[in-house]
Amino acid sequence: MKEFTIGKNEAGQRFDKYLTKLLPNATKSFIYKMLRKKNITLNGKKAAGSEILSLSDEVRLFFSDETYAKFSGAIPKLPAAAHTFDFSSAVVYEDDDILIVNKPSGILSQPERADGESLVSGLTEYLLEQGKITGEQLRTFHPAPANRLDRNTSGLILCGISLRGSQFLTEIIKSRDLKKHYLTVTRGEIEDGIYEAYLKKDTAVNKVTVSGHPAEGYLRIVTGVTVLRRAGEYSLLDIDLITGRTHQIRSHLAWLGAPVIGDIKYGDRDLSAILKKEVGLKHQFLHAERITFPVSQGDFSYTSGMSVKAPLTAEEERILEKLGLR
Repeated sequence: MKEFTIGKNEAGQRFDKYLTKLLPNATKSFIYKMLRKKNITLNGKKAAGSEILSLSDEVRLFFSDETYAKFSGAIPKLPAAAHTFDFSSAVVYEDDDILIVNKPSGILSQPERADGESLVSGLTEYLLEQGKITGEQLRTFHPAPANRLDRNTSGLILCGISLRGSQFLTEIIKSRDLKKHYLTVTRGEIEDGIYEAYLKKDTAVNKVTVSGHPAEGYLRIVTGVTVLRRAGEYSLLDIDLITGRTHQIRSHLAWLGAPVIGDIKYGDRDLSAILKKEVGLKHQFLHAERITFPVSQGDFSYTSGMSVKAPLTAEEERILEKLGLR
């Protein structure tokens, strides 16, 4: 017999969903058969699988060691990724449910391959090293980012490191109650304002098109712009991401005539090459600088109105100085 006690990262979900994570090699029909035959019980009783798990619930599997090993598989192991940044030094906020990290440019939010470096692998490795999660617990819960940034965008990524933390972050991001501001440098004339347009994504080429008029397949976008500083043809902008669409900031600003410097997809490739040589600009200058949490009730009331800010890297600060924007 195998016995498990439901912890904070399993509580709140359906029993059958938990079992599919615990026994990833088992079919759903096998799991329901074991429930019917009481080979799997919840708190010593027969269960249907639709029950919502609570903290400290007892789960028993009346399996042989061989059967359990067959259906549970090996304990998940970390990908053998060589990390090029120190995750622990990039953490800007952490509690028992939420972790916020300042991602550098050049790092993927999600891995492209099993052994590739990404924020996910760094997060998992960090939590294991800190003793906040065990390899066994990774069977049923995977800490993960709640938002994503492009590889070449730096700044804040929010991670759920408990089930309830993940659910909370997903909710406030989906409802657009979480306020997100970015810093960027553009070339071209632009003024303070709230700008609206319409955006359509072409998934085949991972690129979007912006229009000033609604049309089939186009989604409304709203971007707030505040000019913080000007130096010749360059401007340092604070961007209020009012709607959060794919490539919204980069494509919208380019459409407005003020493309992000270093952006070779929507901006000026020739200028990017010049700035790389003259000031060492290697990526698009776009940084998710700060977030502000909405007013919340219950377990996460402590986050109400809380703001978190991510500083620019030394390299980004140096580029601002060379462009006369500091």
